[in-house]
Amino acid sequence: MKKKWIGVFTVLVAATLLIPTAPLFLPQGKKPAAPVKSLSADQEKQHKLRTLNRDMEATSFLCVSECTKEFYKLMDTSQAGKAGKTVSSKSVTSMMDMHKHMSYIRLMNGERSVQRGAIPSDSGKNEVEAAAAAVKQGKSYESKPFVNKSGSRFIVLGVPHKKYRGMGVVGVIKQDIVTQVERHQKRNLRLVPYPNEGNYRIESVIPNTNRDTTVRTGEDNGNASHYHVKDVVVHFAEKVTDEQLEKMKQSVNAVSVNQINQIDNTYVFRSKNMEAKQMKEYFSRSWKTEYVEPHYLYMTNETNNDGDSGDVIPNDALYAKYQWNLPSIETEKGWKLSRGNDQVIVAVLDTGVQLDHPDLQGKLLDGTNIVDSEAAPDDDVGHGTHVAGIIGASVNNGEGVAGLSWYNKVMPVKVLDSSGAGSTYSVAQGLIWATDHGAKVINMSLGNYAQADFLHDAIKYAYDHDVVLIAASGNDNTDRPGYPAAYPEVFAVAATDSAQKKASFSNYGDYIDVAAPGDSIASTYPGGQYAALSGTSMASPHVAALAGLIRSVNPDLTNEEVMEIMRKSAVDLGDPGKDVYFGYGEIDIDRALKAAMNFNTALQTYPNKTKNRLNSITRKYEK
Repeated sequence: MKKKWIGVFTVLVAATLLIPTAPLFLPQGKKPAAPVKSLSADQEKQHKLRTLNRDMEATSFLCVSECTKEFYKLMDTSQAGKAGKTVSSKSVTSMMDMHKHMSYIRLMNGERSVQRGAIPSDSGKNEVEAAAAAVKQGKSYESKPFVNKSGSRFIVLGVPHKKYRGMGVVGVIKQDIVTQVERHQKRNLRLVPYPNEGNYRIESVIPNTNRDTTVRTGEDNGNASHYHVKDVVVHFAEKVTDEQLEKMKQSVNAVSVNQINQIDNTYVFRSKNMEAKQMKEYFSRSWKTEYVEPHYLYMTNETNNDGDSGDVIPNDALYAKYQWNLPSIETEKGWKLSRGNDQVIVAVLDTGVQLDHPDLQGKLLDGTNIVDSEAAPDDDVGHGTHVAGIIGASVNNGEGVAGLSWYNKVMPVKVLDSSGAGSTYSVAQGLIWATDHGAKVINMSLGNYAQADFLHDAIKYAYDHDVVLIAASGNDNTDRPGYPAAYPEVFAVAATDSAQKKASFSNYGDYIDVAAPGDSIASTYPGGQYAALSGTSMASPHVAALAGLIRSVNPDLTNEEVMEIMRKSAVDLGDPGKDVYFGYGEIDIDRALKAAMNFNTALQTYPNKTKNRLNSITRKYEK
């Protein structure tokens, strides 16, 4: 890229700000989109406050659901160990180590109990005893939230065993995640001034209306057989006992063991930290086996044409109840066509990602921290972890949520600091770094109303290297173009709710390409937790993940062809044809992947590719 060095230092000094644009869960019915009404400032504020309250309440429900699931797992582990005190104690300690928001746990079995942690207040002590009494009677219990002297929010849960009377778990759960979501969404939805004056200088400029249409040179992505990096399938020569199975689980540090019911003596082991190759060596050496093999992944780039097969429904704990967004855009049908390819990388330019989140293990590549080059791209805000989970949270692992892509790798690029803001310089550097390190799709859930030549140069650099660039439009319910979404090389995304209406906060305008779900979206959150957030920040990664799936099913497509497929396959909403609220419509995963699979004939693509090459050459000489 020929950089425009004249004026760069001026841009750095100005440091034009880029900020993340990020009811409970609503019914899944699809209704025609109603016309968007103009709102007064007070009405708009009230709409956003309702969205904020729904996100907080939904996040609380996610926390309760996930903790309840963990309590059932704890009881199953204890029962398998015959409720021995030593086994139970280790299990409780292990669970609390993995889930730091669990402040106190009491595992009950008749008159015996194991307790770990501390009860935070006198109110907590009363609630714990009430929960214990309910569990003894086989009843569930959930307290109202209460606050301790330090200002932290807690609830108490009592979860009885489904089968054994008198057995159950009482837990005190720290719910600071709810107040974190409140604080985050007040900024994300612009309910409070953000950032505070004095930290950054914000300047708005007139949008650039030059629309160049150039494309990169092609780069092939090879296909390969894929497998879960921390899974193995073991077929034992003879039946294994519960004691033997427990020994194996401890030896490989298993987080799950699933028996394949249709095949005798066959199990899938998933380890927390041991690679498949190591596990294969262990089982082959230490046990009598018929075979030990990787947990291969098929259907990555294949079509299921048999028509009788149902949609793909993942078993992730929070999927069926809380993730309305994926079925609404026909993801379950689309998964029969492609679930991604680990050679197609989706970069997330954001606040970083929680690198050790349990539901993102095996999905993250080594990224970079532009804000602090000496540090890892870890998330100190929460926004980036949530965005990454929408794209790539592990699917079908029985845990948490399901990402839209099963196999595409996510590359965290931290360009926003602990306040959730960053400069054009950091975002431009992040774009160039991600492009140079193999990203084929880049998601930018960030933006503001100022454009800068330096940032646009970086956008053009990525675009000319065949990267699909996706950006959120913003959360101010305005038609003023936001950047980088409004740059001609960038695919701009607005937000819809579960009724396929424009989300009340979503920006709009003639630069919008498509819309995607963005209202109360459940995803991963720091601390190994899950939260519901609303914003075009949540809509954008749905589209980025779709671009990754399209490039997985047809690696020969150029970035412009990927964008054109997403436009033409969208479900038209609002006024017929392209409109300012939905662009070409809401994305449809199934339709887009079918179009991508059929978009492969030389005669069909040759004219566009020739035109794009000529435009690319012309622009180089114009610089």
